[in-house]
Amino acid sequence: MKTLLYLLITTILTTILMLISFWLPQLTPDTEKLSPYECGFDPLGTARLPFSLRFFLVAILFLLFDLEIALLLPTPWAINSPAPEAMMAWTSTIIALLSLGLLYEWLQGGLEWAE
Repeated sequence: MKTLLYLLITTILTTILMLISFWLPQLTPDTEKLSPYECGFDPLGTARLPFSLRFFLVAILFLLFDLEIALLLPTPWAINSPAPEAMMAWTSTIIALLSLGLLYEWLQGGLEWAE
């Protein structure tokens, strides 16, 4: 009975809040809100400038090494497992693969920012 009462109260409260959120905002936009405004001055050019591919390369490298940290985080606890040799083999494999990939990118010139 208590659960049914809580469910009824939350349903009514949610419905009331949803109805208020639809009625409360102004539905007539004015010209000031529709005009583009950037840092106190009118925009001079397009806002859709392309990013350099180097930016995406650095972002992907960051994600890879961030993922490496997440994969290696349980290593100290895994040392106490019945087979710590297997854990050390997997850890060494992960570090070696990522290091080889980083070395390959470096030798190919993929990490050079300026061309």
